[in-house]
Amino acid sequence: MVATRFEGIIPPVSTIFTEAGAFDPKGQALVIEKLVAAGVDGLFICGTGGEFSQMTTAERKTVAEFAVKQAAGRTKVLIGVGSNNPREAIELTVHAEAIGADGIVAVNPSYWKVTEPRLLKYFTDIAAATKLPVLVYNIPFLTGQDLTPAFVKSVVEAAPNVVGIKETVDSIGHIREMINVVGAVRPDFQVFAGYDDHLLTTMMLGGVGAISASGNFAPELSIGIFKAFRAGDFAKAVELHSRLIRLPSMYGLDTPFVNVVKEAMRLTGVDISTYCLPPAGPLAADKLARLADLLKQAGLAK
Repeated sequence: MVATRFEGIIPPVSTIFTEAGAFDPKGQALVIEKLVAAGVDGLFICGTGGEFSQMTTAERKTVAEFAVKQAAGRTKVLIGVGSNNPREAIELTVHAEAIGADGIVAVNPSYWKVTEPRLLKYFTDIAAATKLPVLVYNIPFLTGQDLTPAFVKSVVEAAPNVVGIKETVDSIGHIREMINVVGAVRPDFQVFAGYDDHLLTTMMLGGVGAISASGNFAPELSIGIFKAFRAGDFAKAVELHSRLIRLPSMYGLDTPFVNVVKEAMRLTGVDISTYCLPPAGPLAADKLARLADLLKQAGLAK
């Protein structure tokens, strides 16, 4: 199972809730079916955009079970298991394997800033709890603690089933060093861009794809870039990239921006509830209008 290779476009799937705040299986099924039909290479469930930080352990398990069942082997399913509580992270890891997930994604704790030896233990304890392949998740603007290439190298040396990373960093230099430093000891280490506009450059550096928010509402752009690059059609890749780079400014419309992503999904034709768990909330009318304009500029709004 550890030999599993992940690559391509794996959206961090939004979790759909009813207006009362309950998990909405019908809406979630609609989202998953749309993504599978679009040809994504996997689904990242219970990630940042999936509002894992606002959910209980039981809710996270419910969403994970539903996603694996709905995907039904048609695309890979990765489950986010990271937590400020390592015991919860391990419980979710064991659960992900038991329900048939293809892999897990582990973000570092985001309250305490942890010494490197303790952080290494956090990741290696998670990896030791499963036979599944593990992606680590670097998102320092939320965790407050960067996973440096040297540190990630120490993780993969200690845990053979840690196979890759989601690099949500706004630094191409960081991504380049992650590929080079970790790749020196693990040539097949899989580096994904976490930001939409870094997909093309990440692939040029030797990365394998993106796990980025636009995959929820504009999968055709990132999938198109990935396929064009792999086919050597760089003109097509640049053409699509010029549309994709219009999108990241939308994430600044609100914080948390999970509501922005759901409204973008609705504006591009997915009939879902855009309710988000607190402390997130509805997107203000003026910001919704700005979002619609940004989507039109990228040729996406219906």
